[in-house]
Amino acid sequence: MKKAADAQYIPGIERLSGPDFTDKMLSEVNPQDVACANWKEYPYIPEVTLRIAFSDSHLALLYKVREEHIRGAELEDNGPVWEDSCVETFIKDPVGEGYYNIEVNCIGTRLAAHRLSRTDFELFKPEKLSKIGCIASLPHQITDISDAADKEWMIGELIPFEVLGLDAAPESLEVNFYKCGDKCRQPHFLSWSPIGLPEPNFHCPEFFGKINFIK
Repeated sequence: MKKAADAQYIPGIERLSGPDFTDKMLSEVNPQDVACANWKEYPYIPEVTLRIAFSDSHLALLYKVREEHIRGAELEDNGPVWEDSCVETFIKDPVGEGYYNIEVNCIGTRLAAHRLSRTDFELFKPEKLSKIGCIASLPHQITDISDAADKEWMIGELIPFEVLGLDAAPESLEVNFYKCGDKCRQPHFLSWSPIGLPEPNFHCPEFFGKINFIK
């Protein structure tokens, strides 16, 4: 069953940064679980919550993750961030064909593209990618944590609606949210809205859920 949720309206959320953004999202927005382990071959389920908010101009997301192994090896944008401890935001194109995928590893390295399919895509150029705000709780350096007492990290994202081809917040968007770690010690592939496919694949708009934007 496809999931649905309402985003919390927070005017001016895009003007906050660092701890101010994180504190606002944690205190005012109810969490959603990203916990669907759709494939029995990958049973590991890290603790992943997502908070969804919006302003007149931006979609705001805060992922909070607790897992046994935190891997952050990719430092270059548009590299293979999915191999690391990574969160992913997929959004069906609201004005055209295809969908957007925005992927961020635990140290704030980003990948973004517009896709017609898993193999037919165009990566964002640096100028467009720079419009997507990213707030990472970990420093942007190679990271490998498996023995720390507190194995928790957060990623905040501020996605301008203009990047999606919109002038303002829509009534709704078709989306799915993911947590993966292809090269973590326990590979895993979690989704927010469930996926009914025989093997791991996030590039499946037919299984996207929906978020509503209600002021």
